[in-house]
Amino acid sequence: MAIDWSKCPGIEIDPNRQSGAPVFAGTRIPVNVVTNNIHSGGTAEEIEEVLDNFDVTREQVMAVLGFLRQHEPVESRC
Repeated sequence: MAIDWSKCPGIEIDPNRQSGAPVFAGTRIPVNVVTNNIHSGGTAEEIEEVLDNFDVTREQVMAVLGFLRQHEPVESRC
């Protein structure tokens, strides 16, 4: 099931930016930087460290993580 990132606060989807991929608001940083790291076992702190170089805040990362948790399939939740 695909996640509708347009419903996530702090995320923008613009066909003229990153080919329409969901990005952190006001940046060109794709949300998949976070989601790919989560699926690879990265912690919130490790993801924040990676994104620190891209001017993305901890609050933005936590909002994406919370949204992801709310919209993941029930059987995959721990």
